Amino acid sequence: MGIVQLGWSLAASALFGCMALPTLGAGGIAEDRMVTDNPPGRAGGRLAVAVRSEPKTLNPVLAADGPSRDVIRCLSGDLIHIRGDSLKTEPALAKSWEVSRDGKQYTLHLRRGVRFSDGQTFSADDVIFSFHVYLDEKVHSPQRDLLVVGDKPISVLKLDDQTVRFDLAKPYAAAERIFDGVAILPRHLLEKAYRDGKFSEAWNLTTPPSQFAGLGPFRLKEYVSGQRIILEKNPYYWKEDHHGSRLPYIDELDFRVVPSEDAQVIRFQTGETDILSRFGAENFSVLEKQQTEKKYHVYDLGASLEYNFLFFNLNDLSSRKAPEIAKKQSWFEDLRFRQAVSSAIDRNGIVRLAYQSRATPLWGPVTPGDKLWLDTALPHPARSLERARQLLQSAGFSWKNDGGLIDSHGAAVEFSVVVNSSNSQRTKMAAIIQDDLAKLGMDVHVVPLEFRNLVDRFLNSFDYEAAIMGLVSGDADPTADMNVWLSSGETHLWNLRGKPSTPWESEMDNLMEQQEITLDFAKRKQLFDRVQEIVAEDMPVICLVSPNVLVGSKDRVGNFRPGILDPYALWNVEQLYVR
Repeated sequence: MGIVQLGWSLAASALFGCMALPTLGAGGIAEDRMVTDNPPGRAGGRLAVAVRSEPKTLNPVLAADGPSRDVIRCLSGDLIHIRGDSLKTEPALAKSWEVSRDGKQYTLHLRRGVRFSDGQTFSADDVIFSFHVYLDEKVHSPQRDLLVVGDKPISVLKLDDQTVRFDLAKPYAAAERIFDGVAILPRHLLEKAYRDGKFSEAWNLTTPPSQFAGLGPFRLKEYVSGQRIILEKNPYYWKEDHHGSRLPYIDELDFRVVPSEDAQVIRFQTGETDILSRFGAENFSVLEKQQTEKKYHVYDLGASLEYNFLFFNLNDLSSRKAPEIAKKQSWFEDLRFRQAVSSAIDRNGIVRLAYQSRATPLWGPVTPGDKLWLDTALPHPARSLERARQLLQSAGFSWKNDGGLIDSHGAAVEFSVVVNSSNSQRTKMAAIIQDDLAKLGMDVHVVPLEFRNLVDRFLNSFDYEAAIMGLVSGDADPTADMNVWLSSGETHLWNLRGKPSTPWESEMDNLMEQQEITLDFAKRKQLFDRVQEIVAEDMPVICLVSPNVLVGSKDRVGNFRPGILDPYALWNVEQLYVR
């Protein structure tokens, strides 16, 4: 099966995708089924998976929490899909597509004969309806911002029942990847609720299964409040293996609500669940010892797309009553101070002590898990307290007789680091950094905060001095982090002024805007490499570590091929089977 990449050529149009011979479905209707590349599996059986909490909704337009999205991914289909293993795009409900020479127009050709899980026919009308709903500002979909390019919503035009054209205000290098995040809705079930202004009430957890339909491998069978959601095989699913067997293989997928990581691990050990992900290194070590006895395997896939970092408050505090923080900003704003802090941090110690060696040290914001975009030329300077001291001396700092660090005015260098109290790895990370910086004479106080309070301080009150945070890219493409690196971005955490305050921030703005519209991959890679270099050189954030992706499965689960893109263990759920 062909793997799709963005079209970088300057041809007038480029055709992407893979063609498959139509298969006769029910009633003799020709189906353009997608043929998957997995080894054939065995039909039948049930798999159980734990989720940390019950979903908030089953409406894909409104879902924002992880458990909701985990379930919805199994119920819905998208036009173009990002593979969880290669991180590249491939055909999905769109079997092929064409891109105009200027990169502003995408014409998608839909599979014929595809039906929703209730048996109703899928067509271009469902695509038009879906994008109309997602783009409606009154609906407040979290995905809407992804569908606004060049400050203008994408326009969608039906050319015929199997062809849809998308027009963008400007070239957008990652346009194909947009379609992965938009679950196609059944117009025949949801149009009335939308027209009546009741879309937010549609497809909640009390809606009967008979009123749901999607284009995913499964459909809703049963919901037991606070306990589980059971999905059953979609008999109309549009994928098949190369032997012609329609997917999915398994009959039922059981999502069980298990509130804590430790409880999930116990359920996995005792055989109550078959697949495990999103667990820590300590539990990995426990599980690893019992693999043969308990008939399961755990896997360390290496660096995830998550990057953890330390940053200082560089916001404009002139209009706020924060004199103590403002005084310390003269330290934080000095690049030599940030470089000294970075040089003193023992990243390998963090990997070893906070993650039991199940993590990867970082010197830039792109992790080794993102092989396509990682700047491999980025230097990895070794920890050096001596270099840190030299940098501090050059910035006017000195040491008292007792070893305490003071600035040029004689003020002791003392500051606090806020951290998420519920994230044990980050609290350990903070303690290690506290100890590392004490060796430079810095008096660092670790302040654990509840996550909401933490975010409020970052985004609203600016009541913090330094912080440890982690971000998880929803995609491997640079556009996933536009809000981080653009000075106007909502997660430009260290400085939320909305405009650049340094020459390097201006350069980073230009680079991120240019890479977004550059269609030549090599040129785009060069632009984003420079962004990574700026982060490493000017240190708006001090990158620390990326936790590894840890997953587990029972030996009876066939075709288990976890990836580093969330959902790590279920990205190919339609291909899983019971041995």
